Amino acid sequence: SVIIPLYIPEEYNYYKDAFKIFEYCLKSIHKTSFSNIKISVISDGSCNSINAKLLQFQGENYIDELIIEKENIGKINSILKVLRTTQERLITITDADVLFDNNWEKEVLEVFKEFPKAGSVSPVPIYRTHFRLTSNIWFDNLFSSRLKFRKVLDPESMTLFAKSIGWSWLDLKYKDVIATLKNKNDKIVVLGSSHFVCTYKREVFSKIPKNNTIYKLGGDSEYLYTDLPVLKMGGYRLATYGNYAFHLGNVMEDWMENKFNSLIKQNKEYYNPNKLKALKSRKLYYLFTEKIFRKILYNTKFQKGILRIKGLTKEQIDNYI
Repeated sequence: SVIIPLYIPEEYNYYKDAFKIFEYCLKSIHKTSFSNIKISVISDGSCNSINAKLLQFQGENYIDELIIEKENIGKINSILKVLRTTQERLITITDADVLFDNNWEKEVLEVFKEFPKAGSVSPVPIYRTHFRLTSNIWFDNLFSSRLKFRKVLDPESMTLFAKSIGWSWLDLKYKDVIATLKNKNDKIVVLGSSHFVCTYKREVFSKIPKNNTIYKLGGDSEYLYTDLPVLKMGGYRLATYGNYAFHLGNVMEDWMENKFNSLIKQNKEYYNPNKLKALKSRKLYYLFTEKIFRKILYNTKFQKGILRIKGLTKEQIDNYI
């Protein structure tokens, strides 16, 4: 299933391109997914004209479940409206300004199959996520040659992401190498996963707080409801090595239309995701990796030593601390 919270309070000024970008998001999921994905959209205080368009999309079978909130209740609380009752084995939570690329679903599923400890997988590798809530990965693989910095596979997609969040460019030093993990089948993944688009095993959400968050946006809400549950279940936060989705932001650009038009409609196939190995909570493992080892890992001298062991130069180490 895919859950998309949507907030478009007006159709001019800052939001003048927002619905078109959301349309790319919605239709790119349909074009590129190989399974019969259930799409849930939560309109969180959007204006009446937007809600009318959403109802039309639902009538055209682009949206399976549509929830319309007249008042803005916030991103995470909107997601919780669907999440608490979702039964699908894999749950993708995405912002409404994400364009899904060819093979995103296959690549994400492949990571879950190849790395049984994966709890969340993003189809977008992000620079400098190697120490961000990845203590359990480092603890398990600290002295393994399988965890190492490898060449960035798609540096220009990283640049597009940087531009989408307001950076006019991305320094070459961030497009050089990235922290990766390789399994016995030579499948490579990137350490860390993003918030703006990510797929989760359903069991991680057994660890979310019982109450809604007090924040409409930001605060510690994404940490408590999407990051920490993965760690509490002993899961790894990972991303695909290649780039399979794009963060568009709020302004339409020519490349976005070109990319959308180039998408290839995927034939539907069947795969039973219930075959995936379930994560099981290990309280002592979580307490040690997150309460003790994490403090050691966040020590600057320790980090420099690790990065040196993993083969980075002094200049690269300075860039990656």
